[in-house]
Order: sequence, then C-alpha cells, then structure tokens
Amino acid sequence: MYGFSFDYIFSILFFVAFLFVFSIFVLTGLKSITEWNKNNNSPKLTVDARVIKKRNQVSNSDYLDHNGMIHTTSSISYYVTFQVEREDQIEMRLSRKEYIMLVEGDYGKLTFQGTRYISFEK
Repeated sequence: MYGFSFDYIFSILFFVAFLFVFSIFVLTGLKSITEWNKNNNSPKLTVDARVIKKRNQVSNSDYLDHNGMIHTTSSISYYVTFQVEREDQIEMRLSRKEYIMLVEGDYGKLTFQGTRYISFEK
C-alpha cells in the first residue's frame, strides 16, 4: 500500500501526540513563570475594598493504582471577588484559611501584588 506500514503510521502519530502533550506542559510552565514574574515586578497596592462574592471550585482527578483500582482525588480552590474604587472588581484566589475568614459585605483594606492576594484587613 504505497510503502506505508501500520508501524510507520503509528510511529508518526505517537510522535505527534508526544509533541502535543509536551507542548502543553511547556506552555503551561511558561504561563506560570510569566505570571509569577509579572506579579513580582508589580507594585504592592493597598486599596479600600468590599467582599462582594465568594465561590469555590472543586476539581476531581481519577487515577489507577498498581492494583488496577480507580481512586479519585479532589481539590478545592477558593475565590473571592472584591469591589474596589467605584465599580471595579477583582477576583483573587485565596487559601482556605483566608477564605473562611471573609464574609460577603466585609469592608476593609485589600493588599495585593499583580494577581497575587496578600491580605485583607477588616
């Protein structure tokens, strides 16, 4: 069949799939490093703010152990939306400890650096 074998086609597809997955890892790493660098080069700001919304996001991952058993792990990310300077809103990811200390309607001083949450003092 025109000199192409199944093994040759499989090898090409495997290589393309490997490049695709590898590229995703590289791009994700570059995005993280870029955001980290941008945050480090941003000024630390403290502004008047009000907590207007709290939400969390649950992520589940399934994996097989060495016995072929399926296990599920879950992680929860916590987000708070702050209203600053008139109508501007900023959503930030917080630790669980910080998240549970805040209540919608709280008013205080929000300190942040770029997209990095630092603190909120009521």
